[in-house]
Amino acid sequence: MKATFLGHATVYLETSKTKIVIDPFLTGNPKASAKADDLEPDFIVLTHGHGDHIGDALPIAKRTGATIISTYELATWLGSQGAKASPQNHGGWCKYPFGAVKFTQAIHSSSVPDENGRPIYLGEPAGAIIQIEGKTVFHAGDTALFSDMKLIGDEVAIDLAFLPIGEHFVMGPKDAAKAVEFLHPKVVVPIHYGTFPPLVGDPKEFARLAEGKAKVAILQPGESVEV
Repeated sequence: MKATFLGHATVYLETSKTKIVIDPFLTGNPKASAKADDLEPDFIVLTHGHGDHIGDALPIAKRTGATIISTYELATWLGSQGAKASPQNHGGWCKYPFGAVKFTQAIHSSSVPDENGRPIYLGEPAGAIIQIEGKTVFHAGDTALFSDMKLIGDEVAIDLAFLPIGEHFVMGPKDAAKAVEFLHPKVVVPIHYGTFPPLVGDPKEFARLAEGKAKVAILQPGESVEV
């Protein structure tokens, strides 16, 4: 499996049989290494409702026929706009042709603005455990550190984790390094930093703090890791 970091929190997973994009924020993303029309996913996994994570999900889904996998309120809302959607919720595994997806807790929020800028809440935010053709990927979405990450790490052997480190809206490097200790993935990639001025988390600091807990792969947008 090849996992490509496309900037911010967007990840593209590719195997010989399946392509999955996670949180496809490309249009309007100053660090994006691809355009929405470049992607041909079979599935789209969304962790929560903010614009820098929903991003291009709806137009990609309509163009490609990809199934959007997300929490109940968010998937249902996108399904009402013409996307093929698979709503599920926290805690239960849902099987798909490539494997399975389970949503975990995330400490954050999930909304889109209405025409007056007021938030329309779209259920709870989530992290996503994706089992794809024998490999396990954990994308934490946007979250603060929480101690129940230990339970996630105890339940599944994580081959590859994507953790936010940006500070301000999500964990910073120190808390993200503690998350690595809880999750004990084989490889971890820092995400959600440097895209906008408030996201000041330093990936080199994260790598230093996480040293010895996992292999840290600092990827530039467009770079990949093989699992």
